[in-house]
Amino acid sequence: MSGLVLKLGPRERVLINGAVIENGDRRSRLSIVTPNANVLRLRDAIHPEEAQTPVRRICYATQLILTGDAEPDDARAQLLPRIEELSQILRDPDSRRLLAQATETLLEDQFYQCLKALRALIPREDRLLAAKPL
Repeated sequence: MSGLVLKLGPRERVLINGAVIENGDRRSRLSIVTPNANVLRLRDAIHPEEAQTPVRRICYATQLILTGDAEPDDARAQLLPRIEELSQILRDPDSRRLLAQATETLLEDQFYQCLKALRALIPREDRLLAAKPL
């Protein structure tokens, strides 16, 4: 994940390669220069009890790779069919683009970018689940 720049607020926490790092009292920027570093903003983390919808479950499974709680190869084998299932449901061009991006980055072991693409689907999923049938 070369070239990632994290902008952290005061006392914000981030998980980098399994280590929790907490920012100080002021805003700061961190540049991640190590390729393929596993990074997860803890404010963006999905807790297990929140993984109750299809998109959130896939996000959570991707997040487990970043935290070191899932083996990348095993998780990838489980995630790819689940992303494909989502592409059968979320058929609009924007969702398809995000799902294609998630698949591509997952295959390239860019798990943070995969999670980022998948998280962008959460508001769309929320709207669909909130819609009342006619």
